[in-house]
Amino acid sequence: KGINSEDLEVREKCREELRKAAVDWGVMHLVNHGIPEELTGRVKAAGEGFFGQPIEEKEKYANDQAAGNVQGYGSKLANNASGQLEWEDYFFHCVFPEDKTDLSIWPKTPSDYIAATREYAKQLRALTTTVLAVLSQGLGLEEGRLEKEVGGMEELLLQMKINYYPKCPEPELALGVEAHTDVSALTFILHNMVPGLQLFYEGKWVTAKCVPNSIIMHVGDTVEILSNGKYKSILHRGVVNREKVRVSWAVFCEPPKEKIILQPLPETVSEADPPRFPPRTFAQHIKHKLF
Repeated sequence: KGINSEDLEVREKCREELRKAAVDWGVMHLVNHGIPEELTGRVKAAGEGFFGQPIEEKEKYANDQAAGNVQGYGSKLANNASGQLEWEDYFFHCVFPEDKTDLSIWPKTPSDYIAATREYAKQLRALTTTVLAVLSQGLGLEEGRLEKEVGGMEELLLQMKINYYPKCPEPELALGVEAHTDVSALTFILHNMVPGLQLFYEGKWVTAKCVPNSIIMHVGDTVEILSNGKYKSILHRGVVNREKVRVSWAVFCEPPKEKIILQPLPETVSEADPPRFPPRTFAQHIKHKLF
């Protein structure tokens, strides 16, 4: 809330901290973000309620990746490149803008799932505008610039992925999610207070603390590219826990796949600091990363 404070000094201090975290780490805990705890509590209860159902109930929402249908429920049990097992269940769907969501594949139970998730997506979208405005200013640009460059209200997609990591008897043999950077513009994460996020910072893995009522925010590749590397998209991974089930709710804010060419904004480029990224569409960027 300090970010929009009437008090200029409070506001600038808060904005400066956000910019500094984006430059330094590319990931941060957002507190006093204005999204009511009551609402995030409902979102978490609904997600946990869905995963708590018998497998045959969840399977009704199964996605079909082979058919190109990525939305819905899925389960991943696979060896990654380093020979560890990746182990998670997940539910993936687009949550904003409303005209791009397909409610027919959203869980019907728990009964609050749709209402809570829709309201959360709407409030998160407003928070996205606020954060992008601060990051724009940090690059010496006008407030609305980054938002416009990633597609604005009409085209920026909010994709939610609920990750459910079962208890794991031998956590050293398994990872929830292998090391990656997010392709998104920004990623917002809620979690059930079970630690598991690790960040690769200055050459070593650091485990993120769990801060009550915070939302973890990552700067994604898209903003890193637009800022010509001034803001960082940090390498991170998810680890599983021996005693506890870990659940996280990640919302990826993604530019449209083909409509926008992502490249460093001219204002971020100079003779001393030439463009570090070639022009690509979002789809091309994802493909480039996969291969």
